[in-house]
Amino acid sequence: MQLNKKKSVDELVQSWKNDSDIKKNILHIETIEEKPAHFASFPEKLHPSIKRALIERGISQLYTHQRDAFDYASEGQSFTAVTPTASGKSLCYHLPVLQQILQDSSSRAIYLFPTKALAQDQKTDLNNLIESMDEEILSYTYDGDTSPAIRQKIRKAGHIVMTNPDMLHSGILPHHTKWVSLFENLKYIVIDELHTYKGVFGSHVAHVIRRLKRICEFYGSKPIFICTSATIKNPKELAEKLTNTTHELISNSGAPVGKKTFLFYNPPIVHPTFGVRRSSVLEVRDLATELYKAGIQTIVFAKSRVRVEMLVTYLKELTKKKIQDESIRGYRGGYLPTERRAIEKGLRDGSIQIVVSTNALELGVDIGQLQACIMTGYPGNIASAWQQAGRAGRRQDSALIIYVAGATALDQYVVNHPKYLLGSSPEEALINPENILILMEHLKCASFELPFSMTDVYGEFEVQELLAFLEEEGVLLKTSSNWHWMSDRFPAHEISLRSSAQENVVIIDWSIQGSTKVIGEMDTYSAMTLLHEEAIYLHQGIQYQVEKLDWEEKKAFVREVDVDYFTDANLAVELKVLSEDKSKPYPSAQLGYGDVSLLAIPTIFKKIRFNTHENIGSGKIHIPPLEMHTNSTWLSFENLENWSEDVLTDALTGAAYAIGSFVPLFIQCDRKDLSVVPQVKAIHNEKPTLFIYDSYPGGIGLSEKVYDILDSIIEESIQHVDICPCENGCPSCIGVENNLQNGKEKVTKLLSFLLNEMK
Repeated sequence: MQLNKKKSVDELVQSWKNDSDIKKNILHIETIEEKPAHFASFPEKLHPSIKRALIERGISQLYTHQRDAFDYASEGQSFTAVTPTASGKSLCYHLPVLQQILQDSSSRAIYLFPTKALAQDQKTDLNNLIESMDEEILSYTYDGDTSPAIRQKIRKAGHIVMTNPDMLHSGILPHHTKWVSLFENLKYIVIDELHTYKGVFGSHVAHVIRRLKRICEFYGSKPIFICTSATIKNPKELAEKLTNTTHELISNSGAPVGKKTFLFYNPPIVHPTFGVRRSSVLEVRDLATELYKAGIQTIVFAKSRVRVEMLVTYLKELTKKKIQDESIRGYRGGYLPTERRAIEKGLRDGSIQIVVSTNALELGVDIGQLQACIMTGYPGNIASAWQQAGRAGRRQDSALIIYVAGATALDQYVVNHPKYLLGSSPEEALINPENILILMEHLKCASFELPFSMTDVYGEFEVQELLAFLEEEGVLLKTSSNWHWMSDRFPAHEISLRSSAQENVVIIDWSIQGSTKVIGEMDTYSAMTLLHEEAIYLHQGIQYQVEKLDWEEKKAFVREVDVDYFTDANLAVELKVLSEDKSKPYPSAQLGYGDVSLLAIPTIFKKIRFNTHENIGSGKIHIPPLEMHTNSTWLSFENLENWSEDVLTDALTGAAYAIGSFVPLFIQCDRKDLSVVPQVKAIHNEKPTLFIYDSYPGGIGLSEKVYDILDSIIEESIQHVDICPCENGCPSCIGVENNLQNGKEKVTKLLSFLLNEMK
């Protein structure tokens, strides 16, 4: 295929405005004009070697936020810097850390990144800066990929140790006696990408930080915390809750911002009666093709591994006649590190023109100068949307951001209310260190690391009663003055910071007779629906079929195939109330909040044909259920005797879909953080019930917020279902399964009944 004449972003947008087929799908275009930089002079005390290195890089003065950061650090004050993507946040921590090491060569720092990929990327950037300084400062990454040969050198001589929370939790803190020189001289702890530390992951990391501070205190050091973050609603509160330390906030960025054009695109309706729109995946394929032909380097974000691989498969049609053409690639979790590094390099040097990614590339990995970004549906929260948009135009050039709506109710709301995305403040990032399950697990780890005295506190927690409980359990031994770890278990190895599942499933390719090769991995929860036997697993556009899943050993054996379909699986969820902490009675309904037990059961999978997306077959999944305890708000109602079970089932299912779609608008969370499940006869009271639960073990307090504002959520849901242009119900209002006779009427009747009860 010959590429068209190269076009600029602005030329392409103008041509789309004049294209009758495309312009009718563009609901809104908004341009945010560029902003100039604001500078400050170098601090007088800045070391000459650092000045020289910066000037070599073409930096003759600092952005104002970088200068503020240096000044706070110099005063010994912990701080959090919140500025946009590509605003030079890394210098907010590099400069004070390097300054401290040059003043005192025994000084040490820990850099904490949420992923290994980000640590590797930052290591390259930092080492280039140190090389320009011509000073002997040793910086290393320390993670699961670090060679055993240099681990001892890092422990004894590493000025800057770059790691991730998982390695700090299980590879450094339990072995602190090997890291004496680090902990005795630790001056700075840097936490990059602060906004990623939310939910269950953030709650775990809050305890890892408390354990780290406890060990620092034991060795006599009191490090300063430096946090950097993308825009969130509560950065100072999150940083202080994560680190249990007071922070100053730097939120005024001095960096320039390039011109950004936002284009809101809604796929056309292809079946007016049922309100069915053309697939957003196919629309994104066509728009990305236009960008490819125009020579515009583009990143496409998709919300799932399957969508990433579908889009890569479609787009690779553009290059199939070219030998070894790698200009179109996918990027997601589960790829091996060498493959990810090669993709990042290809984006920087321009050899890759289109990359299709999950949110794995939202974070600050340096991927060079991209000109356009396409979002396949709403990413789930405003903070993520701005992170994704920030990946285009990172060098202050004009950038194009295209939001392509999916068929879901939330996607349709956003495309029809562009000010929601462009004008709303970003979400809060919530953590819950008080979660007793998480607290107890890390208390075991802290006890293993150092004994507890009778008067010790752990962070802000008084833990004597909990330690006494662990003593009764036989894992601690109480002497006259201390509690000591007594179990032969290694507690840190039993805790996964990122999920309730301890192990990932390894994906093994045995396509070649007599040979096996590991091609990726996947978390246990996702594997239930993506790696069951007969599933089609997509990897860089190559299709593999899962021939054998060894669930006990967590291994999936796959073989390369060439078929014209992909697979999609269903999870059934059973809920049981364990305890009720709050309740609110209404004349014919009961609102409750408390602890629930959830059983996730994979049921069937469907085979769906590429391009047409028609269902061409199905099969059963044979994987054991997964149990989880969490928090939930629930609403049960009575006096529905005149509703048949079939009608009630349809109405409940549609109502659950509508309510679940609009919860994120009210409590500003990610769509995946909460789930809504209907039960025609709930186990705890045998009444029709809607459950709204936290999608994390132990819960993180989101469903408790729903308890107080459920009436407002129901009201918004009714309005949205009412104004949807479909006749009986569709994916944009009450769900894909509910385009039945009078579906909308049933749902609005039930929701209106609930709203009248709660008024």
